[in-house]
Amino acid sequence: MKSIPQILINALIIIIVTHFQLWAQPSKKLVEVQVAPTRSDWIYQVGDKVDFEVRIIKNGQLLTDSEIRYQVGLEKMPPATEGNQKLKDGKTTIKGGTLNQPGFLRCEVWVEHQGVTYHDWGTAGFDPESIKPTVEMPEDFDQFWEDAKKELAAVPLDAKVTLMPELSTADINVYHVNLQNIKTPQAWRGNSRFYGILSMPKAPGKYPAILGVPGAGVRGYGRDDRAANGIIVFNVGIHGIPVNMLAEVYQSLAVGALAGYQYFNLDDKDLYYFKRVYLGCVRAIDYIFSLPEFDGEQLAVTGGSQGGALSIVTAGLDHRIKYLAAYYPALSDMTGYLHGRVGGWPHMFNDYDKNKHPDWLNTIGYFDVVNFAKRVTMPGWYSWGFNDHVCPPTSMYSAYNSISAPKELHKFLETEHWTFPEQRNQGNAWLFKKLRVSTEKD
Repeated sequence: MKSIPQILINALIIIIVTHFQLWAQPSKKLVEVQVAPTRSDWIYQVGDKVDFEVRIIKNGQLLTDSEIRYQVGLEKMPPATEGNQKLKDGKTTIKGGTLNQPGFLRCEVWVEHQGVTYHDWGTAGFDPESIKPTVEMPEDFDQFWEDAKKELAAVPLDAKVTLMPELSTADINVYHVNLQNIKTPQAWRGNSRFYGILSMPKAPGKYPAILGVPGAGVRGYGRDDRAANGIIVFNVGIHGIPVNMLAEVYQSLAVGALAGYQYFNLDDKDLYYFKRVYLGCVRAIDYIFSLPEFDGEQLAVTGGSQGGALSIVTAGLDHRIKYLAAYYPALSDMTGYLHGRVGGWPHMFNDYDKNKHPDWLNTIGYFDVVNFAKRVTMPGWYSWGFNDHVCPPTSMYSAYNSISAPKELHKFLETEHWTFPEQRNQGNAWLFKKLRVSTEKD
């Protein structure tokens, strides 16, 4: 029997790891804790009283004689109320109170069964479309980014493109792409680089394109089968490292050299890690426009979490983007913690010590998604759930409510920091329609 070539094994590992890291799905547990506001849309007006229905399920039946512990309060804030209840028939209603200003109230419930603790929560929104951001807009925000883009424009693209036959199919060619990005102040040997995987339809023609921007973490990437529908798809990494290496390399970097990259050089707006990242996304657009197969017009950007943030940021920075689809955007209204409410991922202002990091506040306004959202001009499709702990809905609405361009929000209420397949399908269908792509095979 012939052995499978190592290069193919590596490719399969990248595809599998990428798939599960990008779109993690909820896991089924022996005991389900179900918590939800009593209103079907989970939406209340300021001053309304909210009740939360709680059900403890095992084997499809209510778990009798269970005892729960519960807390009710603002997202990721100390609870306003808490207590314990014995549930003789496995269900109860918890009075959650109200809010006197727009925001979200969350009820968390724990139950122990046979030595295992199960936990879940439900979240009620109070006038969420009236939530205002807390982050300040630097006076020189536009000038800062215009100067940065001019600096980038002076750097040659220097694209190095390598065909990956092990990932290519009868319909799609797959390439590893290596672009020249800005010279970072820390670099002493030339410019930084920006890497990605290009999935290109094989048939001759002019095609629309999607720029895929990544969620948080360090990983490799594989083929994007959306290209089979007649779309150029360019999925990028952000860390200035190749995206076709062994999975264990990324795992080592995630707990080593790149651990906590979200905080790197946060004291200085010119050195902060995400400056190179945001400009790298603009560089990726430069590359797409350099492709003779690109139709020169129809370009969308999409991603989830950190990728949701980068979708909005890229669209705000570069109006060559015509459409965006953002799932649960991170990096949104990160200063919320300084105003008595939750802030967005990576939550650097939770337990913030101004004496240790006096300049963080001077930097963050240049990178907060809210301030880019105010500059979005193209139609956008947005989606998230109310139960997200990583990117709390208060932070996401702060960005969404700052967008004046055409927009539509698709709420999948019970989702946490994951998506349903139907949710992803809806987002892709919206993009395909806007890009005038047919999914029907001849």
